[in-house]
Amino acid sequence: MTLTLDNPTTVAAPFGDRFAHVARLDLPGGALLLLSGQVGVDDDGAVVAPGDVRAQTERIFELIGGLLAAHGATFADVMHVRTFMADLGDLAGYAAVRDRYFPHAKPASTTVEVSRLFLAGAVLEVEVAAALTTV
Repeated sequence: MTLTLDNPTTVAAPFGDRFAHVARLDLPGGALLLLSGQVGVDDDGAVVAPGDVRAQTERIFELIGGLLAAHGATFADVMHVRTFMADLGDLAGYAAVRDRYFPHAKPASTTVEVSRLFLAGAVLEVEVAAALTTV
């Protein structure tokens, strides 16, 4: 069993280098990927479309896709999605975008409303866990 903490170049480095974007646990027969929560920010760390759940969701899933790809994974490998939303009233907008990334089997999911997120204008944060099998 090997643990690797990684910040792939496919996305901008985490704020202040305070955490790893991906924790990868290699196991016999595969790997488990745990992705840190992603918010809708551009490559300079500025919030994309402050207050716009659809635009931020799109950006978040672009970031997640880049992190997964850096480890040989796709959205089909995602087994769990955890979402923190500033307003559950935005759930329909979030779901409309998210469903495009999971058109078939839907991963396990947790969604909670929080009083605020760490960046002004950010309306949600999403983290995922994925499982890879090796041949």
